[in-house]
Amino acid sequence: MSEKDLFLNRDLSWLEFNARVLNEAMDERTPLFERVKFLGIFQSNLDEYFMKRMGSLYSHARVHFRERLLPLLEMAHESFEKETQTALKKEGIELLFWNELTDEEKKRASHFYQTNIFPVLTPLSVDSGHPFPFLSNLSISLGVFLKHPDHDEEELFARLKIPSHFQQWIRIDGRKDSKHVRFVSIIEIILNHLSSLFHGMEILEIMPFRVTRNTNIEHDAEESDDLMELISEELKERRFGDVVRLEYWGKPNQYMLELLKEYLSLDEDQIYEVKGLLEYNSLKPVWELARPELKYEPWIPVPPPALSDPERDIFQAIKQHDILVHHPYESFTASVERFIRAAVDDPKVTAIKMTLYRVGADSPLIPLLIKAAEMGKNIVCLVELKARFDEEKNILVAQRLEEAGAHVVYGVIGLKTHCKLSLVVRQEGEEMRCYAHIGTGNYHAVTARLYTDLGLFTTKKDIVDDVVNLFHFLTGRSTKKDYKKLLVAPLSMKDIFLKKIHRETAHAKKGQPARIIAKVNSLDDREISLALYEASKAGVKVDLIIRGFCCLRPGLPGLSENIKVISIIGRFLEHSRIFYFQNGETDPVRGEFFIGSADWMHRNLHARVEACVPIEEPLHRERIFEILNLMIEDHRQGWEMNEHGAYLRRKVKNLKKEIGIHQTLMQKARARGPL
Repeated sequence: MSEKDLFLNRDLSWLEFNARVLNEAMDERTPLFERVKFLGIFQSNLDEYFMKRMGSLYSHARVHFRERLLPLLEMAHESFEKETQTALKKEGIELLFWNELTDEEKKRASHFYQTNIFPVLTPLSVDSGHPFPFLSNLSISLGVFLKHPDHDEEELFARLKIPSHFQQWIRIDGRKDSKHVRFVSIIEIILNHLSSLFHGMEILEIMPFRVTRNTNIEHDAEESDDLMELISEELKERRFGDVVRLEYWGKPNQYMLELLKEYLSLDEDQIYEVKGLLEYNSLKPVWELARPELKYEPWIPVPPPALSDPERDIFQAIKQHDILVHHPYESFTASVERFIRAAVDDPKVTAIKMTLYRVGADSPLIPLLIKAAEMGKNIVCLVELKARFDEEKNILVAQRLEEAGAHVVYGVIGLKTHCKLSLVVRQEGEEMRCYAHIGTGNYHAVTARLYTDLGLFTTKKDIVDDVVNLFHFLTGRSTKKDYKKLLVAPLSMKDIFLKKIHRETAHAKKGQPARIIAKVNSLDDREISLALYEASKAGVKVDLIIRGFCCLRPGLPGLSENIKVISIIGRFLEHSRIFYFQNGETDPVRGEFFIGSADWMHRNLHARVEACVPIEEPLHRERIFEILNLMIEDHRQGWEMNEHGAYLRRKVKNLKKEIGIHQTLMQKARARGPL
């Protein structure tokens, strides 16, 4: 079979993922405010895609992507206008045009305009004395054609940027606690006060538009003497990246479109008409209204059973047995933060080492690490400066840590450090004992409440020795490649995964139990996919739980008919990576389990430092196996992929009883209780 027959297009497969996100915004079973939020997530995903990927696609690839995208945009806008807005109105929440406001509301809006908006607006005309203005990434502008009353033939173009530091929807009804809420957008307010900006001019045409710029700008780190300076320079350059998309709203003016197309050097396939809102994320004031009945049931993560006693010594608890935590069902604060806080406060702890990929500038972990450094503890932080869209935050974090006396490094040149590790070194009697946390998610308190991730606390010598050696690889020049327990990319992880897949193939050929389950964010690695095809041909049952894109084709007769690909979409973002190999065991729970940071993507296996850890305790294996099987059998949130790359939503057997894995795991977390 040809490459085209064997593998699906990555970009179109990603678009299928975003279509599943859009479906959550269209599904009446999703609470109303969450549907509005999913529209915003759909758009944010798309914005990020254009910023990261579109600049590197050839014209024909852009056209194919556009052909698939246009129907999705139509669905999003139609769903919002015909269903979501209608549902909001039934709940007393109205999104209004200017002419729908009462006289009193218009006065209120005009006052807001004069006192708040008008002073910050800057109309910019374009002529021989005024060059075409810079359009910042994702900024909304009004394109305006004007005419001077004394010059009939001449039409002038001006651009007005909509200020982004205001909420884009203003509550205008004047009430406070009423359930009847009326909003008007600041675009509508500005549109109806344009004469105050162009006094004495005749306004001929107005067209709102938005631009998206290419942010995929990276320089060779090996050619720089200062990585932080290099990243700072990249951030500056990113502001001026090429425009890769122009979106316009309302009745189009062809001459204005041609003008923008010429100034921005755009092709026709990079211009998109918007029929709904230019920004669904602007509806944040709507979903933040105090209407709990229109949102998901609030969820407060519970403490892990082994750490349910806040007075218990966490190091003694880990020493007693490994502790497995599952966020957001179990509390990040009561586990990871508690681990670091205890290490900071414990006089026996001499060193703390952490990898920080996306940590957040306001993370509670940073003040703790700063405190520990100021106390004289040996603090080592690997800060990944090149974490996309978080570079600026990570630079600030790195500077704060350095100023406190922490040792801050940026990892191995040419590789992103994506593994999630923390190591605590503690003086216990005559020896130093190491405690480690190896996870699937970032040390980020906010996303720990929104993303599903697993983490393992352990003090087992083989594992913590590996963690120590991995930090030596990251901070020094260690070339060690033989790790006892950890799978480490780009050193040995891919080879080990391939050997385990081949081993399952051999088991199946001998008639022995053979099964593979992999839960990842995305899959595009060709060698892994080819190995899975061979396993399927040998009779290995392969279940792939993949949130995002998947280039492997399941269900092809004679090739992948034993491979099933499913995707779970819901209130939490599936982010954990889990790998299971039955390895000939008649009791499946006795097979091999790994959790870690790596997807089965070429970049993760070849261009990033990743780590996966084996799960060895029987109770933990049982728990992870249960999680995997709940996902595989999920008919509420589960989608199944066919051989053409399309996803079909599974049919729900009972609308009232089918609750989906996220709700199921919340219930199980509540019921688990302390040990």
